[in-house]
Amino acid sequence: MFPKTSWRVTPPLLRLYGVALLAILMSGCALTLPPRTVPTQVSPQWQAPLPHQGALVQLRQWWRAQGDPLLVELQDAAQEASPGVAQANARLQSARANQAAARAALVPRVDATLAASRGQTQPAMPAATSLSLGAQASWELDLVGANRVVKDAADAQVQAGQAQWHDARVAVAAEVASTYFGLRACRRQADIVARDAASRQETERLTALLLRAGMARSADLALSQASAAESRKRLTQQNADCDLALKALVSLTALDETRLRQRLGTGAVAALELPGFGVAQVPVQTVSQRPDVFSAERDVVVASAAVGSAQAQRWPRLTLSGSIGALRYASTGPETDMTTWSFGPLALSVPVFDAGQRAANVVAAQAQYAQSVVTYRAKVRAAVREVEEALVALQSVQARHGDTVLALRGYTQALEACTLRHQKGMASLLELEETRRMALGAELALDALQLERQRAWLALYRAAGGGWEPDSSAATPLAPGPSAAP
Repeated sequence: MFPKTSWRVTPPLLRLYGVALLAILMSGCALTLPPRTVPTQVSPQWQAPLPHQGALVQLRQWWRAQGDPLLVELQDAAQEASPGVAQANARLQSARANQAAARAALVPRVDATLAASRGQTQPAMPAATSLSLGAQASWELDLVGANRVVKDAADAQVQAGQAQWHDARVAVAAEVASTYFGLRACRRQADIVARDAASRQETERLTALLLRAGMARSADLALSQASAAESRKRLTQQNADCDLALKALVSLTALDETRLRQRLGTGAVAALELPGFGVAQVPVQTVSQRPDVFSAERDVVVASAAVGSAQAQRWPRLTLSGSIGALRYASTGPETDMTTWSFGPLALSVPVFDAGQRAANVVAAQAQYAQSVVTYRAKVRAAVREVEEALVALQSVQARHGDTVLALRGYTQALEACTLRHQKGMASLLELEETRRMALGAELALDALQLERQRAWLALYRAAGGGWEPDSSAATPLAPGPSAAP
């Protein structure tokens, strides 16, 4: 049989039970948070034509599909050297630390202590040894969900930090590619200008010979000399522009300039024909794949949680603590063991008067929430605009390409015919130089159009989010290593 046990309810226990009952009743309360998701007003279809360039590739594999290993190497180096990527990574690590702290607030906290001492406390008394071991626990009961709101906000900040990290990498990739394509185009244009300068130099030499033979006028020689000087000046400026573009690439990638010059070579290279990639027919699908828009959406969640956190400060807070300890004391006599424990206090903190400070904090948090909603919607509109502008620019380049090629073909044929007529004395040197300048301008215009097309694709790549998807925000970004370009 079980021994009989008598229970006595003492006044202290009654008070403790009363506080616990109040806590249970308050646990039914909940914070009223603003909406965490905000509807966007996006057109159901694009107002600009979508690009269709034959075989389409996935945006994530777009850099690899271009078939330029040097570009991929530059992308990797720039990812490692970029301060923007490093700052975004640091912000992400800080957000993760805040997330860990917010999650820790939901569970009890336990601290342990261990102490040992030996000494003589009184004269003519033997030395004594004492050992103590204790544990203390404390827990804030999340009555109205304040700690859970903070934890949700920390989760949203981590997701936003991951998206910002991807956005920084996409921005660096686009900037490096734009600089690299600009350098390649500059070198092609320098080759065109150099060929033109050599042709004008030859014209100057032939005109001088004709003048000595009495078959040309001194004005023709002066014109040929001026034309040759102008071409040399243009070539000098073009080479300087190429050097500036190279130094910009060195600054972005932190590579050695001498080694980079060797990798680039000295001759002109043909323009890359960038492969096309698909863009979703529905604008909201493309917009949702932009990390900056996703980050702004997470900011709305954080602002909503901030409102709840400010509201929670106006509600009572309940904390529970307890401790247990063991002490062993030894002197000349037998050892003494003592164990102590305590349950409580179960403390209830009730805000009474703060001169309106907590209410003001709620109003400020609500204002911040309204601002984050406006910012998010503005980000969505800006994203749609950037995609539309990139599509329009790409369509414009494609529409002008045929006419530019036709113009170059016509000016080239005209230059060839004018050169033959000039050699036969049927065309003046002024006519020849004018035709040459038109052919040169047409060739430079075609090369500039090719660069514009490349940068239009880059703008579309950047506007479409660079292949990032919201689901990839759960990935763990580390320091960029080999092939880290998005």
